[in-house]
Amino acid sequence: MRTKLATAGLALALAISGLALAPAAQAAPAAPSAAPGAIALAPGFWAAGVWQIHQSNGHMTTVNLGQDGDGRLWGSGSSGGTTGTIENGAVVDGTSINFILRWSNGSRGRYTGQLGFDRRLSGITVDLSRPWNQASWATTRTF
Repeated sequence: MRTKLATAGLALALAISGLALAPAAQAAPAAPSAAPGAIALAPGFWAAGVWQIHQSNGHMTTVNLGQDGDGRLWGSGSSGGTTGTIENGAVVDGTSINFILRWSNGSRGRYTGQLGFDRRLSGITVDLSRPWNQASWATTRTF
């Protein structure tokens, strides 16, 4: 009984002061807020980190990538005794990834791929010096 009286008294006080509470169904949804210092990620997935690319020609490439909030990539790669760096223009966009590794032996490999339903990347790599030299590739890591 005491709770009902308190609720009625609050409602009367709000009515007299001219304030009203909107029903929850009519309230506007709150805008999503990001934590201070948070960056907005490119749509799709986060590719930063160290992971392996298993190629159909038997090569395994390890990449160590960074990624900014716009999906741009930077970093390095290694395969056997050869090392490489990611060239400008590397990007994650939606479910696609595209980057070029400039290898220490002078060759450049373009890697293009898609994020699959299993959250693994797969695609094609092309030696830009010898475009007929291609291989399919896939990761075991999920993104």
